[in-house]
Amino acid sequence: MCGISGEYRTDGQAANVDLVRRMNDRLAPRGPDSEGVFAQRQVALGHRRLKIMDMSEQSAQPMVDPELGLAMVFNGAIYNYRELRRELELAGYRFFSDGDTEVLLKAWHAWGIDALRRLQGMFAFAVWDRDSGRLVMARDRLGIKPLYYSRDNRGLRFASTLPALLEFEGIDRDIDPVALNHYMSFHAVVPAPRTMLRGVRKLPPASYMVIEPDGAVRSETWWDLSYRRSAEDAERGEQEWKEMLSDALRTAVRRRQVAAVDVGVLLSGGVDSSLLVGLMAEAGQSLQTFSVGFEAVNEEAGDEFQYSDLVAEHFGTRHHKLFIPPGEVLETLPDAIGAMAEPMVSHDCVAFHLLSREVSQHCRVVQSGQGADEVFGGYHWYPPMYGSPNAVERYSQVFFDRDFDEYARAVDPRFVDQDHATAFVTAHFDHAGAGDPVDKALHLDTTVMLVDDPVKRVDNMTMAWGLEARVPFLDHELVELAARIPPELKTRDQGKYILKETARDFIPHAVIDRPKGYFPVPALKYLQGPFLDYVRDAVTSESARGRRLWNPEYVSGLLDDPEAHITPLRGSKLWQVALLELWLQSHDV
Repeated sequence: MCGISGEYRTDGQAANVDLVRRMNDRLAPRGPDSEGVFAQRQVALGHRRLKIMDMSEQSAQPMVDPELGLAMVFNGAIYNYRELRRELELAGYRFFSDGDTEVLLKAWHAWGIDALRRLQGMFAFAVWDRDSGRLVMARDRLGIKPLYYSRDNRGLRFASTLPALLEFEGIDRDIDPVALNHYMSFHAVVPAPRTMLRGVRKLPPASYMVIEPDGAVRSETWWDLSYRRSAEDAERGEQEWKEMLSDALRTAVRRRQVAAVDVGVLLSGGVDSSLLVGLMAEAGQSLQTFSVGFEAVNEEAGDEFQYSDLVAEHFGTRHHKLFIPPGEVLETLPDAIGAMAEPMVSHDCVAFHLLSREVSQHCRVVQSGQGADEVFGGYHWYPPMYGSPNAVERYSQVFFDRDFDEYARAVDPRFVDQDHATAFVTAHFDHAGAGDPVDKALHLDTTVMLVDDPVKRVDNMTMAWGLEARVPFLDHELVELAARIPPELKTRDQGKYILKETARDFIPHAVIDRPKGYFPVPALKYLQGPFLDYVRDAVTSESARGRRLWNPEYVSGLLDDPEAHITPLRGSKLWQVALLELWLQSHDV
């Protein structure tokens, strides 16, 4: 797990090494162990390293192989790298390191684009071919590892975070109006390739981009998730699906134990993280678990310690429990916002940020339960999709934070164009690899919403402390299996039915049969006292007024009664407006 950056010039000029070094400095928290820069003619590649697979300097990056004529920077983890290495050795390749980076480099030389389909893991990388002068960037199937870029007629710059790219002064920093519509409507999700800034894009999941020396560019998607079921699948009963799911879960967790360091678990006390603990315990792992909690507000609990304690005691883990008082939440908010590659409104960003700070003092790698709700149908908006004559309208009603009319009242008129968020969902539903309305929603949430909300949140907050988070529920083979399971086996009994029934073989039933919880930070939902003052200062500041993003009357209405303006997904509309302003201020945009 690392941070990568680079510049590739297509105008005949040499790459700006100083720029890459500055971007590298911005990425320092992602890779505190070492750094490196490689430059040759039109290309400069930068890397910050977090040692996980190979603790020696032989796996330092940028990795250059003069014999093969390749230079690479890579962020992520390839869990099947040992198997791939054996195959490559049989083909005659020689290795000088023991990590996954060199395996990826040589796999690229051996198989090119086809190497992507052989990889099990999470990754974002850039590889430069000396002989052709070509640069290729690629991203994993489910977008677990990020990759941002800025392109113009001079060339391309890329980095693991958007703020690192802001070291390049030529970037257009204006707000992208389509992205703003997505942010305010589509639960703060801005689908790739857009970001909030006009001049920055992100490589979509499961895609690669080829940039030629003359500036020609082509991009392709190399994987998609299909919800089509075979005739054999249609004949399977619940018990057979459970057995297949158990095997796939064991495999996914085992793969993510590959490391030269200890691997812990982020234990919220919910089914997903508890199941990871149970699976790892079954495999004989000695476990460290970590939980975080906050003060209750308006009688809404701020922790789930009763369940995380139960799981930790049941499996005899070395458990670390962190309680965060309100003052520390407020004090830490600027750091958490500064760690966001893009503005993210989910309250648990600050929870993950604080928990990651604690975890990083004990281990370098953790497994986390993100993705189970999207993959196995755990959210409340899936059942209403059944039989809906208008799947887009029904999905929008239960998921969107605002309809277009309210969006038009919220923002300055110059950002009111058309309902881009609804148009995006419509286009996705029309082309999703799914026919059933529930499957369409699952496909959208797994391949888009999950990428740019929960997964991005975990990557940003853990990497702010040099901590690698692995997400077994996003093992691509497990996700492909889950897509084939009939939707009624996922959404039954308040959601995740098949996963919960499978979990009964691994964890205490009290955790499974409890009411559904989430990572609560009530102080950011019910903005009161100093939290309301903090938000008020942001949205009424001189920079906010000068930016003219919002309709002042709309913002005044939110400030007058914050608790009256809660989204269908239980978020504060005022916090959403304030968070964007705070993020822009944090990064001097």
